[in-house]
Amino acid sequence: MLDVNNLFHATRIVEGYGVIETTGQECKNLGFQKVLVITDPFLASSEHYEKLKKSLDDAKIENFLLTNVKPNPRAEDCDEMADFAKKHHVDALIALGGGSSMDQAKAVGAVVTNGKTTVEWGDTELKENILPLICIPSTSGTGAEVTWCAVITDTKRQYKMTVGDPIHMIPTLAICDPEITVGLPKSLTASCGVDALTHCIEAYTVQLHQPITDALALKGISMIAENLEKAYHNGEDREARRNMMIASTIGGMAFISSNVGAVHAFAETVGAWFDTPHGVANSLFLPYIMEFNIPACPERFADIANALGIKRDKNMSDEQYAQKAVEYVKDLNKKLNIPTIKDIKGISEENFDAIAERSANNVLSNDNARAITKEDYLELLKKAYND
Repeated sequence: MLDVNNLFHATRIVEGYGVIETTGQECKNLGFQKVLVITDPFLASSEHYEKLKKSLDDAKIENFLLTNVKPNPRAEDCDEMADFAKKHHVDALIALGGGSSMDQAKAVGAVVTNGKTTVEWGDTELKENILPLICIPSTSGTGAEVTWCAVITDTKRQYKMTVGDPIHMIPTLAICDPEITVGLPKSLTASCGVDALTHCIEAYTVQLHQPITDALALKGISMIAENLEKAYHNGEDREARRNMMIASTIGGMAFISSNVGAVHAFAETVGAWFDTPHGVANSLFLPYIMEFNIPACPERFADIANALGIKRDKNMSDEQYAQKAVEYVKDLNKKLNIPTIKDIKGISEENFDAIAERSANNVLSNDNARAITKEDYLELLKKAYND
């Protein structure tokens, strides 16, 4: 059997302050004539959308706007937007926003070109390329601008499914303008930043890691360690904001070719059930899964500790150094005022068993660094709840 690594990356990235104003010319260069902008109501009323629209109008690109995007995007909303896109014969999509807007746009693009409904494409490969998509991230967390999957909520089943395909769901262009993130609220800066950190840590430790994703993940970790608290405490720090956006994109490039594990299995469970924002859900569980996973690859968690900038005493074992990384993340969550599990509306000890079962049944648990069972999730939930 061949030992083969697959690295999926075909999205061109334009990065820097002010690049959102080049969107119209980029559309013109790509041959687009009629585009649908998908964003949320808040961003639709922002100066960033006005800059985007002006660039499209100046380039004489006909454009439409839809804003029915919610956290943890819903399948029925994707289908509704796809109907609009087909009715108006748009030839490209532009997603302006966080992971929700970008994931929703990917699902819309899939339904437009593949037919059927979003639910019917859940957890199955597409047959045709999605409609061309330009992603403009508004947070530094998801890395969705360079990934080939969309996590969509099937509200009937209270289930987060993946609509994705490494060949047919690749964004055409990522326009990464850190100007959009300057002045973001502290809570959003925090949860998105730890989300990006989760992507990098899981990408480095899951079973499918590979040398290229390793390099990306470690670089992402070090950039987040150097810049997240700066961006949190001073939302106008333009260098920190830019570095966090780059780190978030790096995290997306890393995990999409190596995968994520138990942290995301948990986050997808509580996100679908309790509508918990994805970044918050990842932050809640990250240090506890890190600690659980150390026995599977202590040397890798020691590398993570080093990338976080933690000093290592010369007599310290890999396991001891790795534990320092766990303590770092727990302390980071406190510094950033990340909510605890007790703070999440709806979660109580009464539903721990069901949360544990759903998390264990999530396919992402299969790629976790260490084999994890329902009983393990239950114990970790109790630990996180009582910590």
